[in-house]
Amino acid sequence: MKVFKSIAILAAAASVSACVGEDKSQDLNFGVDGGDLSNMVAGIWVDPNGCDHWIIDDGWEGYLSERLTPDGRPVCSGVAPPETAVGPFKDGSSLPDIL
Repeated sequence: MKVFKSIAILAAAASVSACVGEDKSQDLNFGVDGGDLSNMVAGIWVDPNGCDHWIIDDGWEGYLSERLTPDGRPVCSGVAPPETAVGPFKDGSSLPDIL
């Protein structure tokens, strides 16, 4: 049992260590349509509570982050009904959505 726990702990540590030092502002995308996320076109997805989230879909990966005011409060603009995405968040990629 100790051997199994040790292997599980080492596997968990190895999987987390892969994230250390990774630049989260870059879309690596295996060399296809990669680049700085700040240069990509974002849309807005409205969560079930009516609050906004920035969304980017480059065909291979997707990115989502909460839209916040300068003081850290969520933005709930009413731009669309809950659970709806609006805007050109799929623009700027030559990769089509598969699903």
